[in-house]
Amino acid sequence: MYKPGTIQTLYIDFDSFFASVEQQMCPHLRNKPMGVLPLDNKYSGFIAVSREAKLLGIKRGTRLVDVQKKWPKFPSVVARHDVYMHVHQDILAAMDTVIPVHKVWSVDEVECRLMGQERDNWQHLAAKIRDVLAREIGPYITPSIGFAANQVLAKIAAEMDKPNGLVCLHPKNMPDAILNIKLSDIPGIGNRMHQRLENARIINIPQLLGLSGKQMRGLWGSVEGERLWAGLHGYAVEQADTKRRMFGHGRILSPAWRNRSGVRNCARLLLVKAARRLRRQNYATGRLSVSIGFKDRARWKRKYILSPPAFDDQTLLLALERMFSSLWQTAPPTQPFKVSICLSAIVPLHARTEDLFELETDRTRRLQWEHLSSILDQLNRRYENTVISQGTHIEPPGGYTGAKIAFGRIPDKEDFI
Repeated sequence: MYKPGTIQTLYIDFDSFFASVEQQMCPHLRNKPMGVLPLDNKYSGFIAVSREAKLLGIKRGTRLVDVQKKWPKFPSVVARHDVYMHVHQDILAAMDTVIPVHKVWSVDEVECRLMGQERDNWQHLAAKIRDVLAREIGPYITPSIGFAANQVLAKIAAEMDKPNGLVCLHPKNMPDAILNIKLSDIPGIGNRMHQRLENARIINIPQLLGLSGKQMRGLWGSVEGERLWAGLHGYAVEQADTKRRMFGHGRILSPAWRNRSGVRNCARLLLVKAARRLRRQNYATGRLSVSIGFKDRARWKRKYILSPPAFDDQTLLLALERMFSSLWQTAPPTQPFKVSICLSAIVPLHARTEDLFELETDRTRRLQWEHLSSILDQLNRRYENTVISQGTHIEPPGGYTGAKIAFGRIPDKEDFI
């Protein structure tokens, strides 16, 4: 493995991104504690809070109703995922005028590779990036910038001095520069991994760095542990691209939808949204899974095998109806709370094999439905809205079904149709 003697990677993590975008767009929210909700419901937990709210100890996940006990007029807004996506695209365009973006990690995290003089003049480069972002995007959407020999260390650097931070973890200062950070500040160390390390009596960074690559691979139970070891020790490592394994969507039901018809309408809508993504990327699915969470934490799960693998709305919606036919006979007696849809066992369309036992009449009908789904997709894309659908198309309160931004996934424009 190659160990660079200088910095090679720039990592940007935008501060409190959803909340910062809202403050940039809405002057009355600027310089104030505020939060962004997934739904217009005071019992919802914030999906983002402003830096001013963080100073009060308010964290992501805190419920608005709990915050209002101390601050009755605490400002909150409902998430606008399409706005955040457009701002993200504007950020990429602005960044490209200074330095090419090597990889987009999430809607608020990007990585760039440094070349030539950029490695020596990193402070000047950071100043140029800040200037163009403030001018083109707005001064309230601030970047925390990290420089290091690789992506792992650059990401750590970007988190070390938030908000609006600038940290360079130069190889000549390593590993001393990270000895005092927390284990939880390391990418890939969540609560479960943290507990596993504690069980192995690894409680600080010096102890973690004292492990060998093989020992970390054993603790992680995969090659990711050894890859993290290489990253922490300053080697040039490339994060492996993840392979597409499924398409899925989930939704917490608003109170008015926590009933049989609400569950069905939401599940149908989530399934159609997932099927559209499936078709856009030229896949078919061999398994449909449905999960419904209830207020008492019980869960109803079912799966349906599709042979041959399907991608059209009609086949998938019929499979969903067959699964739902037994739902209320076996579901817990408590109120439904969340619905999730998953299309797995996916195969590229060019590699799909036909079912030798499928009747010719069934095959003809299926091909007709597949053709119809493609036509509907074209029409909806043309008018940038769901102008026609198979069956009811009822958006739940708050909208954005299937088009919410998640870590590692930025919705396509078509997801908002």
